[in-house]
Amino acid sequence: MKGQELFELDGRVAVVIGGTTGLGREISLGFAAAGADVVASSRAKEHVDDAAREIEALGRRSLREVCDVLDRTSIQRLHDAVITGFGKVDILVNAAGMAKKVPTLDEDEGEWLKIIDTNLTGTMRACQIFGRTMVNAHYGRIINVASSTAFRGSFQLAAYGASKSAVASLTRTLAIELAESGVNVNAIAPGVFPTEMSEPLVKDTLRGEELLTRTPMHRFGRPGEIVGPVIFLASEAAGFVTGEVLAVDGGYLASGVNV
Repeated sequence: MKGQELFELDGRVAVVIGGTTGLGREISLGFAAAGADVVASSRAKEHVDDAAREIEALGRRSLREVCDVLDRTSIQRLHDAVITGFGKVDILVNAAGMAKKVPTLDEDEGEWLKIIDTNLTGTMRACQIFGRTMVNAHYGRIINVASSTAFRGSFQLAAYGASKSAVASLTRTLAIELAESGVNVNAIAPGVFPTEMSEPLVKDTLRGEELLTRTPMHRFGRPGEIVGPVIFLASEAAGFVTGEVLAVDGGYLASGVNV
């Protein structure tokens, strides 16, 4: 296998949880363009239907299955529908997430637990359910979505940052546990990509200005720029890559003084 073939996903079946909006949607459509059949799932039925139509418009197969990562039974139903519909699952992306900006000393414990449950425990649930099937098949690619906040403190985002730090740790631990099974487990750590969730925090705000100063490229990520790194981790080109957290951040984590 040479060149472009290493990055093709023809014949693969991908599930993207949280794959109907934001960066998850970009990943879903990117997988379809690379040749995979893709199931993009989230809690909102209308978003699931829209994503499925876009995937099918690219000539790939899809399913219309909702999923709530707070509910293990819901994830199991999604898994079972994928296996019934396609007979296998090759790629899992855990992109569902939530954040809330609040002073840490004022953080409501219920909100804290919901963010941890969504971003961390939801990822763990999906890894368990889909990962077991991948292990039995002796092949799989699990890609979790962490964040640059896993490596840098972020003002008034304690729950989000803690959850994403834990996702990075979970990724490494699961990678070494599954290393001999044919299942590779990696994560991406996006910098700032203005999405429905992040845009209110960074558009025309002091936080946004500071982030631009600290990012050597002096711009935010464009949605499509998340696709290539994720396709790499999902492809045969990354056959010997596991336990990595790949920063996609315009140099933010590498940065010191930029001016």
